Amino acid sequence: MGMFDKLAFYVGLKKREANVLVIGLDNSGKSTMLNHFKPEAAKSMEVVPTVGFSIEKFKTKNVSFTAFDMSGQGRYRNLWEAYYADCQGIIFVVDSSDKLRLVVAKDELDQLLHNPQIKNRRIPMLFFANKMDVREACSSVKVSSALGSRKNNKQTLAHHPI
Repeated sequence: MGMFDKLAFYVGLKKREANVLVIGLDNSGKSTMLNHFKPEAAKSMEVVPTVGFSIEKFKTKNVSFTAFDMSGQGRYRNLWEAYYADCQGIIFVVDSSDKLRLVVAKDELDQLLHNPQIKNRRIPMLFFANKMDVREACSSVKVSSALGSRKNNKQTLAHHPI
């Protein structure tokens, strides 16, 4: 649970519950990442693409997280906006092996950061460069550069192969 404990620390949560959006393009590994944090008995043997969204709950020592695993398929991305107002954190998952769609991920990130419900709030955002174990994957530096995180200055790029 280390990642969720760190998120609670960065969020500066004083309350006991937090809503976290887990977003990114389809096939980036959002559901697989969340499955990784489930207890062994609750883990899915086969992770299937999310249609719409799914909800996962996690508990650390002091905070309960509700993770909204949002579908990244093009026709469902407009659903992300409905959850912006009530989120206390965002995990943006990027498939670091999908070089062709890094531009699409950047466009979606730009739309997110310019959304009125997000841009005037201080919301911690974790960038998760997934699939770094794939042979042709971009480095975290290249993913960070492709997303333009140098311009935004308030984001940090994390990477972890699942």
